[in-house]
Amino acid sequence: MLTIAAGNTALQSVLPALGRSLGVPDSAVAAAFSVSALLWVIFAPYWANRSDRHGRRAMILTGMGGFVFSLLICGVFLVAGINGWIGGTAAFLLFILGRLIYGSFGAAAPPAVQALVAGSTTREERTRALTLLASAFGLGTIVGPAVAPYLVLGDVGAVEIGLAGPAFIGAAFGVLVYFAVRRILPDDRPAGAEGRGSMSSYPSIGGQPTGATVRASVAREEVQAPEPVGYFDPRIRAWVIVGLIMGHAQAMGGQAIGFLVIDRLNLAPAQALQPTGLVLIMGSGAALLAQWGIIPLLNLKPRQLVLAGLAVAAVGSALLGLAGTLYGIAVAFALACLGFGFVRPGFTAGASLAVGPEAQGSVAGKVTSVNGASFVLGPSIGIALYELDHALPYWIAGAGCAALMAYAWRVLR
Repeated sequence: MLTIAAGNTALQSVLPALGRSLGVPDSAVAAAFSVSALLWVIFAPYWANRSDRHGRRAMILTGMGGFVFSLLICGVFLVAGINGWIGGTAAFLLFILGRLIYGSFGAAAPPAVQALVAGSTTREERTRALTLLASAFGLGTIVGPAVAPYLVLGDVGAVEIGLAGPAFIGAAFGVLVYFAVRRILPDDRPAGAEGRGSMSSYPSIGGQPTGATVRASVAREEVQAPEPVGYFDPRIRAWVIVGLIMGHAQAMGGQAIGFLVIDRLNLAPAQALQPTGLVLIMGSGAALLAQWGIIPLLNLKPRQLVLAGLAVAAVGSALLGLAGTLYGIAVAFALACLGFGFVRPGFTAGASLAVGPEAQGSVAGKVTSVNGASFVLGPSIGIALYELDHALPYWIAGAGCAALMAYAWRVLR
């Protein structure tokens, strides 16, 4: 999860500068992530159901393979655009092809990982374990923007790599993780063709699973057949609504933040890499502060996480609409991300705790799909609002969080 997050955010942090240097409209940059998110929404439940039948490890390997191949395709076509072999618009259209591969196959890993953790923890451990999983993803969103400026490569022979460097370096790390998964995670494929989704034990805090815990986890899973759960199932419906609206608020503001830094600070695209990276790191660090420090310290429950997080995110988003300096943008973005850092594990754990062990795979697929759905229209809406007024996406996101908090107060249990 850390590798997937770092690879994606490293590429995302250089895309605004890359898009403007190639003369591509800002809306095309947003579309690059929207189309992959659409496929993510479609395929995440499909891969989650396959993980019930074929094992979590196989789906994690499928997702990592898709992640690596996608980054390689993206890097190749960006290099073609940078070197003038094809036009900037054509390069971005082909870049979107690489993102489609990620949306289709990369979606296999996150629901399998979540189901693996959920299936090997007790109800009392679940919120903390899934918070730790979210923090692994959050740490990746710090590492990616932090190292992205150093991954901008020079020339290889007569070929300029430039801003496409993060794609190739991310793919290289993805290959290492792929082989680590093959070597370290136990093979949890069901014994028979009609297997019922057995899985190996996974350590929620650290250390390696022992043979006894693996057998105990497998035995616990095999006694019940997987249960499909729909998006509108009364047990998870309210949590799905919270995740969907919160995700759109986060996607709208997050996608526009690179452009906000460029425009509010009057920077050339090449000058914006480090300030944008700094803002993204501040935001990710605030989310990690919530997930590593505050949530374990206070032992907050899912409903409490959602309500507190939405209140903080609403304030941070509104302040982003007013910020005019790098310090102001960074602090406001950190405050918004602190709030979202509470809400996301709260929504994930709440949906997981609402169902029994036989439905964990299906719910993990729905949660992953909802997370992806936020990036189908969210980035494009955010950029469209940004082009009308630079403050608009942040003020609307703040208002949405405030309204959602009132809804959550009334319906969440």
